[in-house]
Amino acid sequence: MKKNDIILILGAKGMVGSAIARELFSIGYSNISTPNRSELDLMNQKQTNKYIGNLKPDVIFDAAAKVGGIQANNNYRADFIFQNLTIQNNIFGAAFDAKVQNLLFLGSSCIYPRECPQPIKEEYLLTGELEPTNEPYAIAKIAGLKSAEYFKQQYGLNWYSAMPTNLYGEHDNFHCENSHVIPGLIARMDKAIKAGEPTFEIWGSGLPRREFLYVDDMAKACIFLMESGVQLPGSHINIGTGEDIEIGKLAALIAKLMGFQGQLIQNTKYPDGMMKKLLDITRIKDLGWKPEVTLEEGLKRSIEFFRSSAEVRCQ
Repeated sequence: MKKNDIILILGAKGMVGSAIARELFSIGYSNISTPNRSELDLMNQKQTNKYIGNLKPDVIFDAAAKVGGIQANNNYRADFIFQNLTIQNNIFGAAFDAKVQNLLFLGSSCIYPRECPQPIKEEYLLTGELEPTNEPYAIAKIAGLKSAEYFKQQYGLNWYSAMPTNLYGEHDNFHCENSHVIPGLIARMDKAIKAGEPTFEIWGSGLPRREFLYVDDMAKACIFLMESGVQLPGSHINIGTGEDIEIGKLAALIAKLMGFQGQLIQNTKYPDGMMKKLLDITRIKDLGWKPEVTLEEGLKRSIEFFRSSAEVRCQ
């Protein structure tokens, strides 16, 4: 990837896409297209073909997806598989027709089996059953990963996939019910603080362990992979921190940073999902990348962004 390349970021208004755009601009890239949904509806094949065909990008960062937390994944199963399959198939078809040589597809660590050995290596893909609560999203992402792999094999394209762990940070979705763990905890705890609530409910037992990566580190990893100029190993690569934390302890840390003085309680009516999900990041570390932002520092930045922005709040 060169500084004068035409770069297209899909999903550029979301958390991951906007972070990639910020990082690219900060290190001297300027020929960057970041269409929003009104400019490019990726569910529309004709629009997608026309936009990518006219732009003829040298590089595509594909961060476009329908995403959500455990509740959203479980409640809107048809939406998650259908919309994600449609979006990525439209992108791949248009990119192939436009002869795009370089594409990075962003997946998710939920692609791995529920009962995976820990930490999770890339080669564990398709070795067991998926976690049922997010199976539709995971199946779509596996299809995307494999599509990129097969286009690379058959046509010699530099298409590759990155599988991040749980991401959080600036421009996250802070919806109280349909967001991921960290933004959901921040938004609901803010509501509890303002209401003077004596208790705060943690969904599930609080015992599952999760790994969290600040989104700016994710953006730097994506750019690192596309700039590396080396033959990347395998079909995909894990991106994470190599460290995890219990959800209950995470909630306690967020409570401390936000100033919540009440009691944390568990609501075990909510599902836990996988009890542990930690990625093995040996492959990307061996290439020369490592994360920079600690969990506590990332949480401070996320809380500051939440409190200073006008994005979705709990009602």
